[in-house]
Amino acid sequence: MKSSKIAVTSFLALVALTGCTTVGTSGDGSSASASQSDEPSRLETVADSGVLKVCTTGDYRPFTYLDPGTGEYTGIDIDMVEDLAQRLEVDVEYVPTTWATLMPDFLGKCDIGVGGISISLERAAQAFYTEPTLDEGKTPITLCENVEKYDTVEEINQPGVRSITPIGGTNEKFADEHYPDGEVIRYEDNNTIFDEIIAGRADVMTTDASETMWVANEHPELCAVHPDEPFNFSQKAYLLPQDDVEFREYVDQWLNIAKNDGTYDAAKAPWFG
Repeated sequence: MKSSKIAVTSFLALVALTGCTTVGTSGDGSSASASQSDEPSRLETVADSGVLKVCTTGDYRPFTYLDPGTGEYTGIDIDMVEDLAQRLEVDVEYVPTTWATLMPDFLGKCDIGVGGISISLERAAQAFYTEPTLDEGKTPITLCENVEKYDTVEEINQPGVRSITPIGGTNEKFADEHYPDGEVIRYEDNNTIFDEIIAGRADVMTTDASETMWVANEHPELCAVHPDEPFNFSQKAYLLPQDDVEFREYVDQWLNIAKNDGTYDAAKAPWFG
């Protein structure tokens, strides 16, 4: 733990020397720091406690999955946050959450939020994001025999077309906005949601292209619909505490290193090949 504290102290000193947290003059002539909080950085408190508290839903493969039998988390972002904790020389404590309660849980309980979290302005008003980990967008997934039936928003937004979506999060928001004339089925368990399409109880789901590609590999009955040409543009990133510039600088530097030293590619390999 001592070496972790030394590394954190050195990083904070480097931030100060390079001017990442600048000091300027406010409108009334007083000095103001770029970091608006007087609280110690999460970088320091995590090192002192020896624990990195991680909010994750555990229901969004390939990014995060909680095995109900073993109680173990797996996924791309799970491997990544374990690597971050290892480099900080601290332990990981996972805090279970849902898409509907992600933000209040993160704000009250966690140091970082991971697990295929899309960047949205609503979330950005309450928290920092890291640099993006992935560029993609929303695209449909359906039975392979129905790909041509549901390859446009207009075709899905029709009476009688059953679009299934998990409760909370950006998938539900997209469905409500784009499919007002269709039937939107709200489903609580994101781990079994694709079984509803296979069983014929839903027709299509619109979700992130990365998820559709993974699901199509797992379920040969299902096909991702034009994942390379999604309906919109979105990015994924990790949630960080708002106004904590030092912590964000550290995590962004770690993420940049992980993307270039093979760590991120190794985390993706078991899921995408």
